Amino acid sequence: MFTSRVLRRRWVLAVIFICSLIYFLVNTFKQGSSALSPDDYEVRRPLFRQPFEWQPSLQESNVNQSQTKCRNSVQGKSLIADERGYVCSRTDVLIGGCCNRESDSSIRFSCKSCLSNGCCVIYEYCVTCCLLPDKKPLLGRILKDAQETSDQALTSVRDLFELCLLKCRTSSQSVQHENSYRDPVAKYCYGEKPPSIAT
Repeated sequence: MFTSRVLRRRWVLAVIFICSLIYFLVNTFKQGSSALSPDDYEVRRPLFRQPFEWQPSLQESNVNQSQTKCRNSVQGKSLIADERGYVCSRTDVLIGGCCNRESDSSIRFSCKSCLSNGCCVIYEYCVTCCLLPDKKPLLGRILKDAQETSDQALTSVRDLFELCLLKCRTSSQSVQHENSYRDPVAKYCYGEKPPSIAT
């Protein structure tokens, strides 16, 4: 009786182990054989993570724009950048979190306050400039480098908007000697290189 109970337990554990192994192998082969992002900028995601989305699906209402829901940069005192690439005054943000595109303050894909090296004076303009479609080759290289260096923060982003929010935040690349900005004016950067040291 005791031996049959032990054998039954071992048999159940063996079945669970085999099923887990099959599940793991199937998912590994699926991820290895499919292209996870469009065009030439394929970004392979860590195992069991969602594919990176260059163009996240956004349920935009054609009838009433106030019904459209957007993620936005949240923390700006006077400006907000939304995931569609608009930057606007905080007072022109609709209930769903999107900039009111009919407002005079709303500008799409603006690089105002940004320098040619991809560093900007204002965070929200850094985000909307980073969202410009022509920045895709640059951001594709940044994501590939992040995978090669196992940069946990960058490899955990799910889509372009999350990537731009993260890249534009100040990071260790923006500072020198751990206590001062390399460029205290243009300190929000989406580019590959750290800001130039201000003289």
